[in-house]
Amino acid sequence: MATVRDAPLSRSNQGWLSVPERRLIAWIVPRLPRWMSPDFLTGLGFLAAVLAFFSYAQASREPAWLWGVNAALILNWFGDSLDGAVARRRGIERPRYGFFLDQSVDVLSQFLFALGLGLSGYIRLEIAVLGLAAYLTMTAQSLLRAEVSRTFHLASAGFGLTEVRCLFLALNIAFFVKPPLPFEVAGQELGYGDLLGLAWIVANLGLYVAGMVAQLRQLAREEPPAGKDR
Repeated sequence: MATVRDAPLSRSNQGWLSVPERRLIAWIVPRLPRWMSPDFLTGLGFLAAVLAFFSYAQASREPAWLWGVNAALILNWFGDSLDGAVARRRGIERPRYGFFLDQSVDVLSQFLFALGLGLSGYIRLEIAVLGLAAYLTMTAQSLLRAEVSRTFHLASAGFGLTEVRCLFLALNIAFFVKPPLPFEVAGQELGYGDLLGLAWIVANLGLYVAGMVAQLRQLAREEPPAGKDR
């Protein structure tokens, strides 16, 4: 008997930028040279995360390195967003291999971004780490939803990795133009970057709870208790 796990995994991207992003990817992919393989693009995206980590760390002494972070964010988008599209266009996709590789590299990349941000001094390290934990909580939920629904959701409340990258692009420009000077909040020295980080954490936890409740309600309708009249 076929089960839900036998169904192919589909992808859903309801991010605010998903429509123009799809058009841009559709324009770029046919123009890429053949030597840019999916694995090469995945590796390029990870290399960009390493560059972002290094640039953030250097930005603690020289703010101009924030532009290096922004360049790395764009390069990370390029590699991470085009690897699967290239595989599908060339008919060489390996769904399970690609999914596992992509998600594994994404987790490592987000770890490097968050650690680098914390070392930059623009956001307190403990807040950057908590922000990473909140983001990984949402990642875990998307993987759980994929397991039970066979749909992998790339965005939540309109925010996926592309939207998050754009937020960090804007935030890095703000840091460069107006560095966050600390002020006292409830006995703690915080800058505006720290306050934005705390807001990010609260928002992600709220989205996690809302997503959990919504998915549980749907599953309860689809799987009523045994013996209950349908």
